[in-house]
Amino acid sequence: MKSTREIAIRARNTTWLGFGLLGVLSNAWVPRIPEVKHTLHLSNSQFGLSLAAGPAGAVIGAQLAGRFIHKFGSRWVLVLGGLEMASGIFMLGMATTQKQLMFAIFLQSIGYGCADTALNTQGVAVEVHTERKYMSGFHGAWSVGALLAVVSGGILSHHISTRANICGAAVIAFMTFIPTIFTFLPESLDRHEGDEAGLKGKIKLFERKTFILWALGFGLLGCLIPEAAAMDWSGILLHEHMGLQKGVDSIAFAVFGITMIIGRFSGDKLMMKFGAEKVVKLGGYIGGICMGVSIALAVPLASWNKTVALIIISIGFGIAGFGIAPMVPAFISAAGKIPGIAPSVAIARIGIIGIFSYFMGPTIIGGLADLVTLPGAMAFPVGVLLLAGYLSRTVRAQEVKQ
Repeated sequence: MKSTREIAIRARNTTWLGFGLLGVLSNAWVPRIPEVKHTLHLSNSQFGLSLAAGPAGAVIGAQLAGRFIHKFGSRWVLVLGGLEMASGIFMLGMATTQKQLMFAIFLQSIGYGCADTALNTQGVAVEVHTERKYMSGFHGAWSVGALLAVVSGGILSHHISTRANICGAAVIAFMTFIPTIFTFLPESLDRHEGDEAGLKGKIKLFERKTFILWALGFGLLGCLIPEAAAMDWSGILLHEHMGLQKGVDSIAFAVFGITMIIGRFSGDKLMMKFGAEKVVKLGGYIGGICMGVSIALAVPLASWNKTVALIIISIGFGIAGFGIAPMVPAFISAAGKIPGIAPSVAIARIGIIGIFSYFMGPTIIGGLADLVTLPGAMAFPVGVLLLAGYLSRTVRAQEVKQ
């Protein structure tokens, strides 16, 4: 009979795959965003409004996931989330109107909220049972999936339709995900009820015990908004404001994704060596400054030399990607190890803030872009990334307890 550690090690490998597939589904349409926006004849504000369906779905998904995981375990919530997410992405590829696009984003976001919360609950449990840090690596697998979706989408944009690209990615990712379900940690080992008997599936919004969750949640917000901005708006920024062609306009995000992968797979070692607080602080400050400076320089330079401008903005986005990489898993891991609160409930609570911001951030950028310009609106994700660096102190208490 296998020991708990052996089961957890097997689940570790499955969790890597699960995060990777989540990254594919999350980003299946990213390289085709400019085409979707153009095909549906949407302005920046209309496109931003369409993205607003994301926060509503994500918040509902994360909230339900926290309670269902606490009661039933994380494995079956993953099944539900994966099905909803794949269905939403498929419908997104088929959308012909703004309303259809919004509904598809809403459904996809509910699934994302469920799957993301369940996978992070699995990840925290794997760390506890193996007594090692893996969370940054798990999120690195997500970045690998995201990069594969973006790069393959950019290549396929010259050969197949937007619809075939997005719908095909949704079907393939979901069919790959189904066989892995039974190799995740079972309900008896996923710590969905926490280490203390009698923990409730609900916690108050405002009380002394949950203050740390709000602080961690806003830290998570500060690094997820610039990540989402890079995904949803970098292609439009390069295409419409720097004059770069289809395929080339996805390079900045591709570089962002590559450095994020490097940063996440090295993040666990960096945090063990230097401490999570210092890694998060430097990532937020250096990443935010470099991202902002690169946009400020590259956009006006594009009218003079597009190649130089592309190199500059790619370097800035690359440094930001490396800086953000270990920040998200650091905040999530800290939340999942707060004494007295079930991991699934704590992760869901900060997930509501984080996932809401992940989807709402691009919507805010769209509104700001119509008020000023898109390059000017990108000051918003730069600013919140600097805020996340400041909130690095919120991981300190949990880091000491570990």
